[in-house]
Amino acid sequence: MVNWGKIVLGARGLQALLSVVILGLMAYVASWWSTHWRAMSPVEVNFMVFSPVWSLLAVAALVVVPMKFSSLTTSAPVKFGLLALETLTMLYWFAGFVALAVFLRDRICFGAVCDVAKAGTVLSAVNWLVWLGTVVLSAVTVFRKGQAAPMLKEPKVEMHQGV
Repeated sequence: MVNWGKIVLGARGLQALLSVVILGLMAYVASWWSTHWRAMSPVEVNFMVFSPVWSLLAVAALVVVPMKFSSLTTSAPVKFGLLALETLTMLYWFAGFVALAVFLRDRICFGAVCDVAKAGTVLSAVNWLVWLGTVVLSAVTVFRKGQAAPMLKEPKVEMHQGV
C-alpha cells in the first residue's frame, strides 16, 4: 500500500525548496531591473517574488494545521479552507509562470539576467505541477473520505507490554 503521507510531506518539502530557489532568482531579476533601468521591475517579476513568499506561508499552514491540530480538520470549514488555500496557491503559480513566460517571449532577452528569469519561469512551472498534484490529492481526500489531509496526521504509536 502506498504511504500517501510521506508522498505529500515530500511534495511539501519540494514546494518549499522550489519556492526558496525561485524567490532568490526572481529577487535577483527584480533587483537588476530596478538598478539597471532605475525603475520599478515589471509586475510579472514582482508577482513571481510574491508567489514564493505566499507559498512558504501556505506550506507552513498546510503542514502544521493537519499535524498539530488534527481535531480541527474534522470540521467542514477547516477542511475546505485548507483546500481553498492550496488551490489559491496553485492558481498563483499558474498565473505567475504564464505571465512571466509571455512577458519574456515578447522581449529581446539575453545575458545572465535573462537566463535567470527563464530559469525562474521553468522552475515556477515545475512548482505549479507539484502544487497541482497536491491539490488533486487533497481534493480527492476531502470529497471522498470527508477528511482534510489525514495523511499528514501525527503517526499513532502503539506500545505493547514487554517491548
